[in-house]
Amino acid sequence: MLSHTEEQIKTVMIFTEKVVKTTRTTSVDAPPVLEVKNWISNPDLQPSKPIIDVSQAAPTEAPPAKMLEFMANKVLSDNAINTYGPVLGLDELRESLASNWASQYNGQISKKNVAITSGCNQAFCAVITALTNENDEVIIPTPWYFNHHMWLQMAGVRTVPLETDGNMSPIVEKARALITKKTRAIVLVSPNNPSGCVYSNDILQKFFDLCRSNNLRLILDETYKDFHPRASKPHDLFENNDWDSTLTVLYSFSKTYRMTGHRVGALLTSNQNLLEVEKVLDTFTVCPAQLGQYAANWGLNNLDAWITERRNEILDRARHFKEKFHPLTELGWSLKGCGAYFAFLEHPFFEGSNILAPLIFRDEGILLMPGTMFYPKTDPLGSRSFRIAFANIDNNKITTLLERLQNLSYQRVNEKKHKKAQ
Repeated sequence: MLSHTEEQIKTVMIFTEKVVKTTRTTSVDAPPVLEVKNWISNPDLQPSKPIIDVSQAAPTEAPPAKMLEFMANKVLSDNAINTYGPVLGLDELRESLASNWASQYNGQISKKNVAITSGCNQAFCAVITALTNENDEVIIPTPWYFNHHMWLQMAGVRTVPLETDGNMSPIVEKARALITKKTRAIVLVSPNNPSGCVYSNDILQKFFDLCRSNNLRLILDETYKDFHPRASKPHDLFENNDWDSTLTVLYSFSKTYRMTGHRVGALLTSNQNLLEVEKVLDTFTVCPAQLGQYAANWGLNNLDAWITERRNEILDRARHFKEKFHPLTELGWSLKGCGAYFAFLEHPFFEGSNILAPLIFRDEGILLMPGTMFYPKTDPLGSRSFRIAFANIDNNKITTLLERLQNLSYQRVNEKKHKKAQ
């Protein structure tokens, strides 16, 4: 017989359990990057080889010295960085970004098209919140960027997976077949996270036309545009008349200027959309952090040459990755995509990538992300693939990484032969 106190505790536990089961977050997977990083502290997975961390697409080096000097002086001399700023961001940064992009893309872009956000993830969250209602649908190619899918889940919006072709580019006719009365947007990321695939201008224009003819929003995430092989002009979408009636572009200063901790992103869309987005941003954070915005604006006006050098470094690493990958093809591996920060690999093993990834860390010291984190749970392609973010390792480490994957392959082949012999 339970005491009165025990009955109360049991009632609270049952009520709490019911509440937890109905929240917006309980059906959402744990953050993938945190899950993978936890392997480092797992005593059962301690590698004997030096760790090569290719799990996260975040630059680890400091911003350029002159930018750091500017930021230090700003902290000491201007109290404005300690106060609230405009909800949509500093006017001077919005104007600089609009001018910069209008020149690069040969488009009609003004400050009224630009909002500054606390990172590119917030830009996506704000746009989706302003655009959708619960039970709406958004189409996203697979493999997808997991934070996009996670936010749609939390917003009560259904993620509709879109198949990609052998080169990991989205297929416009398959997207057309997925459109329903509940569809509100199609989301593309180019250069792509996680695949590294760079979508051609032709593909982007076809998706723009598809969205315009169906009164949908095309959301194009260009976080990695500054590492695009076609640096002068990645696409022609801004040349479309009334581009802002269909197109919303997301951007991040974090990767370009190595300032991820300052959380400065942006979105470009119609002024009418910004009026709705402003409501969301005012509720989220009131305003973006001031210091990072001033630094981003300084970078836009002073670091063009530095960005070019950085782009060339990243493009060289992608070329090196492709060149050194060839021996793995003979062992059954396939390089599905490679560009910007990422390479996306298909492995030849029986086990799923979610099983293999922690074992690869233990045996070879490579911290990488399994493809299961970028696909729907029911899609078998996730089990066959891995994402490697190579932007933080030089060519020597890329060579070492690929040699370790070769070693892993040889070891597993020998293990199979040994088992058969027994």
